[in-house]
Amino acid sequence: MISRFNPARTRELVGTVRVTPPAAIERIVHFAGYAQRAWTATATAERCALLSTAADLVQPKIAELATLMARETGKVRADCAGEIGFALTFLRWVAGRAPAVLADRVTDDDLGRLLLRRSPYGVVAAITPWNAPVILTMLKVGPALAAGNAIVVKPSPLAPFAVEAVMKIMASGLPEGVLQVVQGDGDTGAALVGHRGVHKVAFTGGSAAGRLVAAAAAGQTTPCVLELGGNDPVLLLPDADLSAEPMRRLVMAAYATSGQVCMAAKRVYVPAARHEEFVAAFTEAAAGLLRVGDPLAEGVTMGPVITEQAAARVESLVEDAVERGGRVHPVGTVAPDTDWDGGHFVRPVLVAGLPDDAPLVAEEQFGPALPVLAYTAEDDLVARANAGDLGLGASVWSADEERAFALAGRIEAGFVFVNTHNRTGMALRAPFGGVKRSGYGREYGDEGITEYAQTRVLHAPASFRPGAAGSASPTAYPS
Repeated sequence: MISRFNPARTRELVGTVRVTPPAAIERIVHFAGYAQRAWTATATAERCALLSTAADLVQPKIAELATLMARETGKVRADCAGEIGFALTFLRWVAGRAPAVLADRVTDDDLGRLLLRRSPYGVVAAITPWNAPVILTMLKVGPALAAGNAIVVKPSPLAPFAVEAVMKIMASGLPEGVLQVVQGDGDTGAALVGHRGVHKVAFTGGSAAGRLVAAAAAGQTTPCVLELGGNDPVLLLPDADLSAEPMRRLVMAAYATSGQVCMAAKRVYVPAARHEEFVAAFTEAAAGLLRVGDPLAEGVTMGPVITEQAAARVESLVEDAVERGGRVHPVGTVAPDTDWDGGHFVRPVLVAGLPDDAPLVAEEQFGPALPVLAYTAEDDLVARANAGDLGLGASVWSADEERAFALAGRIEAGFVFVNTHNRTGMALRAPFGGVKRSGYGREYGDEGITEYAQTRVLHAPASFRPGAAGSASPTAYPS
């Protein structure tokens, strides 16, 4: 059994779930494969209509699901409700968009007849994280099912409940077996990912776990979509707007979900001449926006981090920063009734005066501690922003959009936001994913749908079609 306690009230048991033993994966994947054959024979439009209905089944349950997610993850309840609502928006978008994206493409001209067909992989395995559990699951489930695959989801043992609840509600409106959930730790995940009956793997999580997933999938030559970590730089140009409204966006880009977001703002580069102005503006914006406390309490905008170990790591990074000469600026406020010792709470901070090789700068902190660094030359700024192995997201802030886009094009990241960062800069139509060691494959956009469909080709060259005038040499290369 997996027991999950509330990160805001660590003595409060949220619930338990039964672990799926690795030996049971054979039966589950076999059932998914059986169900998938009938599912793929169903017309795409009909599959997508059923997905829209599945979204409608979840909609009335958002409030209770949000409370459940807040209790298991420590995310603020309103944020949890927003996440679940957005997951349903995404599912409906996929249902509306997929028939066109997945349709056959036919070319019939003087070169011959070419048909490109999108076909499902078969059974997809989805390994999903705890920090945004429902949307990061839906990014896999929606496109996979729309494309005609069956899917088996394994949530994180740190957030097993809301995902399973949402998936079970959805599954009640779908053919039996096409959407299943298993629970467990790495052993269950490895058995699922490495199963011969799984033909595509989708994973979101940390880089170390991602390498293990990729290695297990490689044993069966199974293709993967991997969305891994990021150490997202924020580049403020000299003309960037530091007024309250953009600073509020940046505060939440850094501290939403207590900074535990792969695409969160994780290091800020500010012109040296505006460094102190930025610190003052950011701190003021945070004071009016950031309120730390129990995620179920009214007015709280930031809860605890996920585990005691996560809290200890963030605190050790801040202690190291102080030893290196960093200046720590606590930001936001703490709700007066917060039981600080009864949960995994970490006070959010802005840290100035660090060198680029400080761990808080060079590593993905995944917590509410944000370093701010001064720069003087643009080329140096680009080099520092591109340092490191990760390249998930980044942002450029400027009053001149053309200049911002020009600089954004020099940043080694899969997604560069302009004048915002994190989820406020996302769009359903915009594919998201990393470069370098932040993973491969894309979610969102048409690309996020086609990740779950293979291209099959039917081709009749004009030279060999019945009735063709003359024919090409049997050894000719195509022209």
